Amino acid sequence: MKKRLMACALFASLSVQAQNHDLPAPVKALEKQGITIIKPFTAPGGVEGWLGKYQDTGVTIYLTPDKKHAISGYMYDEKGNNLSEKIINDEIYIPAGREMWQTLTKAAGINEGSDQAGCPVVVFADPFCPYCHTFWQQAQPLLKEKRISLKTLLVGVLRPDSGRYAAAVLASANPASAWQTLQASNGKNKPTLPEKTSQAAFKQIQHNQSLMDQLGANGTPAIYYLNKDKALQQIVGLPNAEQMARLAACE
Repeated sequence: MKKRLMACALFASLSVQAQNHDLPAPVKALEKQGITIIKPFTAPGGVEGWLGKYQDTGVTIYLTPDKKHAISGYMYDEKGNNLSEKIINDEIYIPAGREMWQTLTKAAGINEGSDQAGCPVVVFADPFCPYCHTFWQQAQPLLKEKRISLKTLLVGVLRPDSGRYAAAVLASANPASAWQTLQASNGKNKPTLPEKTSQAAFKQIQHNQSLMDQLGANGTPAIYYLNKDKALQQIVGLPNAEQMARLAACE
């Protein structure tokens, strides 16, 4: 999961928590540097820890025992483990990813596979994305084996007419069938464009694009799933063999 992945989704609510605490002067001074203080945390080594954000990136701040100095940066233990990164992941990025996953699962999309599948997967796809076609084809055996389920959120990013064809798929009598036909033919068997684009379909595509932008994905397919530790995973582009194996195992 990328470091910036929807961290701001929780920053707004977490930032309020810091207002309930009296900030030590050195920590409060960092706010003038553009750091938003979120909450305190328990830190080792006799220092006090504070969690913050800078430009939607998590930061850790350590207050010295004399309470006159604050240090912003990473803390490592004697084995070289990055203790700060774990705090940032556990307190910001993983919860933000779980919250974003709930948004993705609630979004209207084209569903394939069983509700009982081992690993639900959400993918943003463009009707004319060749890598999307390939991923869809690679996913078919996993769908049949109920190892994954697949929800496709259509966007229009590759061609000027991508959005119109995405809307045509969504407005068809059977969107899942229309999408499967398009994917199985590598984009050759396109749906017939209606004379007027469905406003409902257009709004759905706009919403999908907004979600994709929030996630920081800059291409298709953009693939998301929760691993067994309930941490959001992101693959942008065609998965390689290792990524595909991890997805199939929900790792």
